[in-house]
Amino acid sequence: MDRKYWVPALEKAHAVTRLVAEEPGQLKLTDLCKRLEISKSSMFSLLQTMEALHWLARDRSDTYTLGMHFGMMGSAFFRQFDLIDAFRKEAPAYMREVNESIQLASLEGKEIVYMAKEAAPSLVQMVSGPGTRLPAHATGLGKMLLSALDETQLGLLYTEDSLSSLTPFTLRTKQELLKQLAAIRQQGYALDLQEGVMGFNCIAVPIYQSGNKMIAAISFSMPLHNWEEKREQALKLILSLANKLSFSTNAASENN
Repeated sequence: MDRKYWVPALEKAHAVTRLVAEEPGQLKLTDLCKRLEISKSSMFSLLQTMEALHWLARDRSDTYTLGMHFGMMGSAFFRQFDLIDAFRKEAPAYMREVNESIQLASLEGKEIVYMAKEAAPSLVQMVSGPGTRLPAHATGLGKMLLSALDETQLGLLYTEDSLSSLTPFTLRTKQELLKQLAAIRQQGYALDLQEGVMGFNCIAVPIYQSGNKMIAAISFSMPLHNWEEKREQALKLILSLANKLSFSTNAASENN
């Protein structure tokens, strides 16, 4: 590219974004100035603008993480690679095997955003259509996605010990959540036992892209009265579907 068309401010914003993405919750204004050799006055203006645009978010310790803008852009990025189209192509056959609904979701902050759904032919349905948001800690999909985060990232998301409740079965404390996430990392799947919606259980597994990065999750949801009969079959099939939708050679396996 001809440098006469170069925009220095955009280049600086790009450098800040890359550095914050690599070290979320670790860098303050002075750290960014030193690392990128940008003056304090320029960096202050840049960070103020990026916060206003939701490119960055500043926590209580004045360190920075990526903002909600990149969550929204991330969803668009996934669509580029036809994840939703692939889900719509593959999910119907799996739904018919179990005759229960399948959901696809991504993580944005402390919430999951439902991206697509293959609904079973049932009069009783969870409210989980595209665009619906729920607290991540209250869903199998959300807990599966949160399990990919490290202790520092989780600490930045959950600064308080208490968690909001959707049902009497929702996790109530951060410590309960961390304990479940450790188990999920070991077993490779997450359960929602009436934690998000009364009368429904879910089983969720991850979807990966190259580099073994978890980018989304899928789940079977079903009424409580079908759970014991269908749970094992649902787990086997949802792992198989996740494997088809993943872009990684280290994707979820039917043998997990």
